[in-house]
Order: sequence, then structure tokens, then C-alpha cells
Amino acid sequence: MRAVIVAIGVAFLISLFCTPIAIKVFTRLKAGQPIRAEGPIMHQGKKGTPTMGGVVFILATVIAYVAGHLALTTLPDAQIAQVEPTITALVLLGLMVFSGAVGFIDDFLKVRKRHSGGLNKRGKLAGQILVGAVFGVVALYFPSSMTDVSGNATNTETVGSTTLSFIRDIPTLEIGKIGAVIVIIMVVMAATNGVNLTDGLDGLATGASVMVLAAYALIAFWQYRHWCADPNYPAGEYCYTVRDPLEIALIAGAAAGACVGFLWWNTSPARIFMGDTGALGLGGLIAGMAMSTRTILLLPILGGLFVIVTMSVVIQIISFRTTGKRVFRMSPLQHHFELAGWSEVNIVVRFWIIAGIGVAIALGLFYSEFLAAVS
Repeated sequence: MRAVIVAIGVAFLISLFCTPIAIKVFTRLKAGQPIRAEGPIMHQGKKGTPTMGGVVFILATVIAYVAGHLALTTLPDAQIAQVEPTITALVLLGLMVFSGAVGFIDDFLKVRKRHSGGLNKRGKLAGQILVGAVFGVVALYFPSSMTDVSGNATNTETVGSTTLSFIRDIPTLEIGKIGAVIVIIMVVMAATNGVNLTDGLDGLATGASVMVLAAYALIAFWQYRHWCADPNYPAGEYCYTVRDPLEIALIAGAAAGACVGFLWWNTSPARIFMGDTGALGLGGLIAGMAMSTRTILLLPILGGLFVIVTMSVVIQIISFRTTGKRVFRMSPLQHHFELAGWSEVNIVVRFWIIAGIGVAIALGLFYSEFLAAVS
């Protein structure tokens, strides 16, 4: 727990104090956010606000991960099964950094062209598929090599699983390694686009992501406390067959802390936007969390707000193309309510409540499964 707390604190402080520096740097570089002409008229006042702020909390998460590992070295030997960096960290941080890199390219092109159209849809899609495929392969083809004092293997799990999962792996839903990589790609695409579509109002995507990442930190730490590979865990007790759950908790906590620090400057009126850099980076990390904690089918509930916003866009497109009529005044959904007369702050707070409800339901399902099993 100490390492997780250290990582959260370090990430929060770095993000809190470095974001103003980023604001000055991006302002000096004239990296202002172009605003869509067809968007809500009230957004035109945000034109020129620095973007690409996601760089700050992505770097803060990586640095905090290192700090968390330094904290691990001060713990008794019985509690430091994961002192060395792992493949799990490589996959999770890799998904965050490289998904963020795709978003950075998009943001850079927008700023350079002074137009809201950055990387084209095919380019962005190709980047998401490539990132998901590369780290999906790493997640499926590199098992753990943890051993006990006698040299016997205690954990040979991979980061990802060849079966679909809800609260844990579902043995009857075996899909094989190739199928699992395809599923990982789909989850990366869904999560990155979900967070990206939810972004657009000051603090909305950041606050919702904090809730989801905090939930994954709790889930992963619970799995660590009831971990099948822990040599000190009572044999025969109910446990979780995952790889490196403490790593997952540490990274999720660090990312949540970094987002809270960023949110200080991103709330209405935002002084800096996360941009596609931050939105895609967070989406990639959230996808990795679902994969590594074996809760892929729980993600649509945990990230319920992202699903609702994404579905509003899908419904709008299908309706317009088939009937020529729009279901919403504008999509994504948050802009519909803007045009309906809701204030930006009201929309953000109410959407946060929806996000919190999804997180609460998902955590309830996760914990109730444990209670049902041990009883």
C-alpha cells in the first residue's frame, strides 16, 4: 500500500506544479486548440486555449511509477514480490504512452494547420490498431517467471488472457491467443475513442477517468491481497490468477493522482486542454487495466459514461444516414445538453454523477462475486 500511496502523491504533485509550466510553454509555442466551426457557438470563446496538456499527466504517471518502485525497496522482503519492473508495467505504460503519441500527432497537426481536423480517421484508426496489436502480442506471449526460494515457478501468467473475462476469466469462453489479440485491439479502440468523444467540456473526461482509474487501483490492490501467486497466501483460499496486481494498482493509482493534479487547471474555465494526447493516452491505459485485471466485460459498466457518450454518436450517425433526421441536437451527448440550455458546469457535474454510478455498480459486482465465492 505504501508504494501505491507514494506513486499517487508523486504523480499528483508533478501534475499539479508542472501543468502551469506546460501552459506557459504551449502558449509561447502558440499551441492553441482550434475550435470546430460547426460546434456549439459558446465554444468559440475557448479558441486559443493551450492543448496537448495530456503530456503532463502521462509523464507524471511514468515518473510516479518509478518513485513507487523506489518505495517498494524499503519494504520487508516478504512484501516485495514485485520490486523489479515487469512486462505488466511495460504493457500498461506502453499503451498509455503510445496511444498518447497517436493523439499527440493529431493535436500537432491541428495546431500546425490551425484547423480542428488533424490526423485523418484512417490514420488515427491505423495508429490505434498498431498500438493495440503490438502490446496485445506482448501481453499474450510473455509469461511471468516468478519463482519461490526453491526455484519452483509460482506464477506463469501472462498480462492478458486467452479467455474472455468479466470479474475473472471465464473458462468456457476460450478464444486463443490470436483471438485474444484481436479482442485487445478492439478494447483499445473502444476505450480510446470513448474517452476522446467524452472530452470536449472542461474537466469532463478528466474527472470521469479519475473515477475509473481509482476503481482499477482498488480492484488490482484487492487482487494483490488475494493473489494466487503470493507464497504467503493460505493454500486453498479464494484467490485471483492475474499477473503482477501490485504493478497494476501502482500504475492505476499514479494515473488517477496525475489526473487529479491536472484537473486543478482543467476545470471550467480550463486553462489547458488534455487534447487527443491525453484522451487517447487515458483510453489506452484504461483498456490495459481491463485486460490485465481480467475484467474486460466489466469495463462497459465501469466506464458507463464513455459507453453512453459513444452510443449517442453511433445513434446519431445511424439515424441521420438512414432517415436523414437527428436524434440529438448535436453529438456527442454533452453538446446536446449544451444546446438545450444547460450550463457547462451542470453538464460536467451531472455526467460525473453518471460516471460514479457506473463505477459503484461495477465495484459492487466485483466485490459481491468475492463474497459469494468465499461464503
